[in-house]
Amino acid sequence: MLIATSRKATGNDFLAYKACACRLVATATRHCHGQRHIRKRVLLHRLRLKFVALTSSATSDMGTEHAVGESVVVPGLKLTDHTFQVPLDHRNKQTNAINLFVREVTALNKIGHNLPTLLFLQGGPGFEAPRPIDSSSWMKSATSHFRVLLMDQRGTGRSSPITVANLLAKGSAQKQASHLQHFRADSIVADAELVRGCLLGAEPQPSCWSLLGQSFGGFCAVQYLSVAPQALTEVLLTGGLPPLIDAPCAADGAYRHLYPRVIAQNHKFYKRFPGDVAKVHRIVTHLSQQPGGGLRLPNGDNLTPRAFQLLGLALGGGGGMERLHWLLERAFDEDINQLSHTFTAGWQAFMPWDTNPLYAIMHESIYCNSGSCNWAAHRIRETEFRKDFDAVAAVAAGTPVLLTGEMVFPWMFEDFASLRDLKDAAELLATKVDWGPMYDSAVLGKNQVPVASATYFEDLYVDFELAQDTASKIQGIRQWVTNEYPHSGIRDDGGRILERLLGIVRGSIPMH
Repeated sequence: MLIATSRKATGNDFLAYKACACRLVATATRHCHGQRHIRKRVLLHRLRLKFVALTSSATSDMGTEHAVGESVVVPGLKLTDHTFQVPLDHRNKQTNAINLFVREVTALNKIGHNLPTLLFLQGGPGFEAPRPIDSSSWMKSATSHFRVLLMDQRGTGRSSPITVANLLAKGSAQKQASHLQHFRADSIVADAELVRGCLLGAEPQPSCWSLLGQSFGGFCAVQYLSVAPQALTEVLLTGGLPPLIDAPCAADGAYRHLYPRVIAQNHKFYKRFPGDVAKVHRIVTHLSQQPGGGLRLPNGDNLTPRAFQLLGLALGGGGGMERLHWLLERAFDEDINQLSHTFTAGWQAFMPWDTNPLYAIMHESIYCNSGSCNWAAHRIRETEFRKDFDAVAAVAAGTPVLLTGEMVFPWMFEDFASLRDLKDAAELLATKVDWGPMYDSAVLGKNQVPVASATYFEDLYVDFELAQDTASKIQGIRQWVTNEYPHSGIRDDGGRILERLLGIVRGSIPMH
């Protein structure tokens, strides 16, 4: 079913749509009389989708185009596709439109129920929303309480995805950077507000919804609290309190705190798997002895010691240490004393840069307000932690080689084939100073929206101490501080975490 409008709908339009929907519901009620209750719920749910699509066209004050696509069923869930047209630049409505994709998720046993809506904001930046394969983990819990919306943030998934090819097609590095500047949290939140106006539209204002923000999705949720708190019923954060929200750019401070955490996590890894010290030494030695200081892979990537160290990204998630250990187990093809294809393919599988280039090119910009990031992770490493992360020197000294964490470095645009042509655009974004402000401490300090945060004490990606500083600026926030989970808690034990956050935010778990 397609419902679209290219103009601003009028009040008469809304009344006509409403009257039509009422007739449909009345017809459905007559047809359902005497039938099984579940059939009535299913039909009314379908009519509700049609009514939402109709009224979204009537209530969207921007004439947002909205298409309702196919519905499919996976075990326990019904999934319905929605596509919207939103401005590339929300400050200039005349700019080209981009597609925004949202998937509606409803538990099969909740079809026809009048459930509140939960918008899930994915971690990143640059990653699409999860694709459910069944009703399990946090999704099972969420759909028992909500109609869940999974939004592919702009530039990801089916939301006008950014690829290396379509970026290069835009022309010069300046044109690429100019386009990419519109793919930060403020634009994501503005997109969400247009979706809310379409799907939850009602006079005089659209209904409120709840948010669940994981990691960078939590950064987006705090931005939402800053600019449109009236849209929110409650906010749930998992590892998602942004650091130093009043700083011109928080990147320097964030990495200055995160590097010691990465060092500590390396020591935990080698304590668990002491035999991996020698395995890593052998890999670094082999790579450093290659012509040019690295192994050129078939796809053009240059596997250097510093690129190998990026595997430390795995150390911050559930099961990451184990996966890294098993990857190192088969690092070499012993018959020829070369790195095995199993290892090089596994290393590439840990690197998302070719399929999700936004993650690399926009990563540090998530910390910017009115200042540039200027390759903060690289600068802090070189000036304050150079000796700690010198892989070749560690081998020579017989000490463990430390792997890096969730950090992007300028040399990645040399070592990775898929990023090389984006080097100049990445440099322009790294040195950009005129980003708009992302958060409003004055608004957050007067916050009235219930907020609950699962804050991970040993989080490798979002520093705990800096998270506490931000939490102190959000009035009324309640935190569940725990070291039971790493940053990936919502994936590892999502049902328990979501239920606890709902209990906290709704008061069934009292304050102490």
